[in-house]
Amino acid sequence: MNAQTDPHEGGRYPNYVLGVLVLVYVFNFIDRQILSILNDEIKADLGLSDAQMGFLYGTAFAVFYALFGIPLGRLADVWTRRSLIAVSLSFWSAMTALSGLARNFGELAVARIGVGVGEAGATPAAFSLLSDTFPIARRATVLAIYSSGIYLGAGAGLMIGGQIVGRWDAAFIEGGAPFGLRGWQVAYFAVGLPGLLLALWVRSLREPERGRMDGLRTAPEPRPFREFYRELCSVIPPITLFRLSQLGAGRAGVARNLVAALLLALAAMSLVMATGDLAQWVALGIGVYAAFSWSQALRLRDAPSAALILGTPSLRWAALAFASLAFSGYGVGYWTAPFFLRVHELPIEQAGSILGGTAAASGWLGVTLGGVLADAWRRRNPLGRLYLATIMAVAPAPLLYAMLSTENTTLALVLNFPLGMVSSMWIGCGASTVQDLVLPRMRASASAAYLMVITFIGLALGPYLLGHVSDLLGDLRRSLLFGLMGNAVALLCLIQAARHLRRDEATLRARAGAAGEPDLD
Repeated sequence: MNAQTDPHEGGRYPNYVLGVLVLVYVFNFIDRQILSILNDEIKADLGLSDAQMGFLYGTAFAVFYALFGIPLGRLADVWTRRSLIAVSLSFWSAMTALSGLARNFGELAVARIGVGVGEAGATPAAFSLLSDTFPIARRATVLAIYSSGIYLGAGAGLMIGGQIVGRWDAAFIEGGAPFGLRGWQVAYFAVGLPGLLLALWVRSLREPERGRMDGLRTAPEPRPFREFYRELCSVIPPITLFRLSQLGAGRAGVARNLVAALLLALAAMSLVMATGDLAQWVALGIGVYAAFSWSQALRLRDAPSAALILGTPSLRWAALAFASLAFSGYGVGYWTAPFFLRVHELPIEQAGSILGGTAAASGWLGVTLGGVLADAWRRRNPLGRLYLATIMAVAPAPLLYAMLSTENTTLALVLNFPLGMVSSMWIGCGASTVQDLVLPRMRASASAAYLMVITFIGLALGPYLLGHVSDLLGDLRRSLLFGLMGNAVALLCLIQAARHLRRDEATLRARAGAAGEPDLD
């Protein structure tokens, strides 16, 4: 059925699709963020350090989320997106439930890796599906509303986790819990299993025609899983070398890949010696190597996509800017609950309820308002979205400093609300900027590449480094201030992105055509 005759075009149905996908993203972040409120319980139960907890929340999840995001993003560009989201949701929900069975650091790390692999398939597919469901003029607003699931889910995870742990451990303070389960284990079961039912709902959505909102309709791919397999081979070491040879990289291309692998290995080894954290730097090194291998393969198999995704200056600078904001957001966001538990000594049920409600309300309001303002500003100025992001790079600094400095618990909790709000207002700016700078057939892949940068810099480094600084200083309050360095880097990168954006948008089709893209009329 074409776009002109589809009875679900317009009306309420697009909003229904958006609502379902927001719920998926809520579950995504419940399962991801619940570790924050469970941090001190798990740390004590399994005998872990802050750096190890930061690794479990960030790097163990992030590296595999980023790696599998590339081939799954490619699959989203060529296969039914609703099906991919449903399968991904089922997998990460099952792995979340299995987290509750972990008995040591290694088992919990494996479960977190599984959650990362599952969640990698959802957001690129959702970005692409929503971009083909709503008109261009509403894109930042829609993607911001979708992204509000981050904060609704994060808030729900804090509330659910805090209530379950507090009530369960109080009920069995003398022992005798069923199967010897601790509260944090029960919390994982409670948030993981319902996602399996939500996956069935997602599968019932209708698949929109790809590219219809941009007038660039794309023919279906006859063998989508072949494309997925090929992309998977581009990121899984050492298969990457064989894939490069198949694509015609030649000796020079393979040699560049091996040199990159050697340099990354040396860098990882140096960081391991400096910090003592083997898992963190080996995992991140493998992730960055896989990303480099993928970029080589992309240039060989799809020159137009490489030209736009890798070769657009404003996209590169914007990705670095938003990743730097994510460094601050993920780092401070993860350690805020432990900060109130340790420094202000809030009971875990109270901390979960207050901080969870604050995260959900401030984040939802901030990301939604940010999307609306970004679209409104962009209608008056092509740089409007980047201007808004620039303001949001500066605004969190005084609020975070004030929240960490005060000894008044009530004031600190009050300040956490505007901090959460301004820290989330850039989300829609980032997602929509990426969508606007590539062709419709490339959107899921571009989103996966964008999320990979966000994940490596923001999620793999933010929580870990703040946890490591906390271990070194013995002061979580001071380590949280370290997160503001991400805002400073973001400010510089946004200035550079703004210098190139107008020209890059104006030359998008011409650059794609020059790289070999057919049928752009």
